[in-house]
Amino acid sequence: YVEGILPENILTLTYTVAATRDMARRFESIFGADCSGRLEFRTINGICARIINQYGRMIGKRPFSLLSDEKDAGKILIDIMKKHLSEHPTESEVKNIEMLIAYCKNMMLTEEETEKLGEAEDVPLVEIFRDYMDTLKARHLMDYDDQMVYAYRILKRQPDLLRFYREKYRYICVDEAQDTSKIQHYIIDLLAGPHGNLFMVGDEDQSIYGFRAAYPEALLDFERNHSDARVLVMDMNYRSGAKIVSAADAFIRRNEDRHDKHMVAVRGTGSDIHYIELKNRAGQYGYLIRVAEECREKGNTETAVLYRNNESVLPLIDRLERKSIPYRIKGRDLSFFTSRVVLDIINIMLFALNPKNTELFMQIYYKCQTFLRKDQAGKICRMSRKRDIPVLEAAEYVGGISGLVLGKCRGLATNLRYIARESPSKAIFRIEKPCGYGEYLERNKIDGNKIFILRQLAYNETTVESFLQRLSYLQNMLRDERPDDSCSFVLSTIHSAKGLEYDRVFLMDVCDGVFPAQVPKSKKNLSPNEKKQLEEERRLFYVGITRAVNELHLFKFPEYDSTFLRELSPVRNVKRRTGSRSLTGNRPISAEKENGDGQGDSLELIIGMQVISEQFGSGVITDVEYTKAEPFENAGRFCVEFDSGEERVFAFPLAFRRGMRLKEHS
Repeated sequence: YVEGILPENILTLTYTVAATRDMARRFESIFGADCSGRLEFRTINGICARIINQYGRMIGKRPFSLLSDEKDAGKILIDIMKKHLSEHPTESEVKNIEMLIAYCKNMMLTEEETEKLGEAEDVPLVEIFRDYMDTLKARHLMDYDDQMVYAYRILKRQPDLLRFYREKYRYICVDEAQDTSKIQHYIIDLLAGPHGNLFMVGDEDQSIYGFRAAYPEALLDFERNHSDARVLVMDMNYRSGAKIVSAADAFIRRNEDRHDKHMVAVRGTGSDIHYIELKNRAGQYGYLIRVAEECREKGNTETAVLYRNNESVLPLIDRLERKSIPYRIKGRDLSFFTSRVVLDIINIMLFALNPKNTELFMQIYYKCQTFLRKDQAGKICRMSRKRDIPVLEAAEYVGGISGLVLGKCRGLATNLRYIARESPSKAIFRIEKPCGYGEYLERNKIDGNKIFILRQLAYNETTVESFLQRLSYLQNMLRDERPDDSCSFVLSTIHSAKGLEYDRVFLMDVCDGVFPAQVPKSKKNLSPNEKKQLEEERRLFYVGITRAVNELHLFKFPEYDSTFLRELSPVRNVKRRTGSRSLTGNRPISAEKENGDGQGDSLELIIGMQVISEQFGSGVITDVEYTKAEPFENAGRFCVEFDSGEERVFAFPLAFRRGMRLKEHS
């Protein structure tokens, strides 16, 4: 052996079982089968299962069985949530609770921290968590996250067992370390122990699984937590053209919680980033239909449409299906159809079609500004069943209801009659506005973006009945359809595209409120949580744009602002003035950088560049504007946000001729 290290003493950890198999296969192709069979490639859960089973044999007890089926966990949670929530939980709400519980375990949250998380999510998380764990223990079960919790406790409490694993795995390699959770890092650090032979490969700029408790802080603190540690930077990008790499690098450098590194493209310049200006957000679908048709005809260029949220692509899928255009989808998720907002819209439409349905009425009455109390709604339902009349009509026969509330009930009944016979697009508008459902969403701080998606899905339907049937069809089709792996037109979330590459990439819905989901009102006084969320959103966008090999296309909509497009390139932020012209075309604004001998080389201003001013100190360029100002041919203005928090606007190139300079990166 080159270093005298036995293969049996090396443990390589990665994120998924599929990744362990791929790594083992690659290792064998280089070093041969004899050696590869002696080296272990495992997931963290695989090691934790081994620790738990070995401890069980030591004490003569059988470990809890693994709750491997998500449906079983969901059934347990549904029963628990019914007890703690006012409504029957939707499938999406159950999945959200599952994710929150997993987050608590992976982040090793205390009960107090769990309670704060529950308050932020507006759910009784501590109570649900406690009941869930009690149920699992009573049934002698554990879930995948419990495997890590139990293994960590065992290693902490059993020094002999910990010593055994430290001797067995004297050298530990961790792949995709940026996706590793806090408890996983703690387990790895325990195993590495006094030997300190720990090699982690990861990129905090690509840590995009915060909702799954990814803990990139461990990478940032690696040198502080491990004595004699070294950080080796792999800064060569072999995938994308130089223009894409340069823009992406400047963009991600806006994040503060990262190692100071600078990505450099190995390939040539490549094509410019393409910005596609459309009349509105819905224009994406028609444009991408034409792209898909081109892929069907030519089929030689793999094209990916990437998006943050699964729901963004549903209107496009609807149109592709109607035109029988082939596509391949990755990372499908059906939670849109079981989300609270979509189910509410469906229930209101169904109630409009069947105004005697008391069960539906009890699910919607308080969301449509009737001002009814729950006991009054119950009395109205009983009167409706007794007289066999529409529920809202029954309000006229129930005593104790004020004239104001009766008026609200009559108004809702009128709107529902319209909904039953008008187009679904108009019906959705009526539900959101006159029926007051939009105000309900706003009052409860519920994202209303799903209403936009529903409107797009309703566009080609003429009746509420056909629209409801279409939703059901799309849900079933997405659940059952098998992808055509030969298709060159790919639809994928950015999360599912991580680690992959495509010749041509289109990014959908890069607009504030969607991507990023939330934009702080002020970036100067961010709370730690706001900063953390914004930086992860920025990392997700960075991963998306760096999937492109040759072409990157981004949509611009006049009715939406886009923080990320503005940060990515000054081209996105051009403010054309009447009678002015851009002397640099689509290139960033440029000038001559003066040297001591009076000779200059081309200097290009790009949003995200760091500058130093003799008067104000260090800062970052946040905005660039093209103008025409004599006597300079290439002139303009640019805005700098300084480290002090102060913002200043400077003339270009005068500022650089008067002492401002770019901050040099080592």
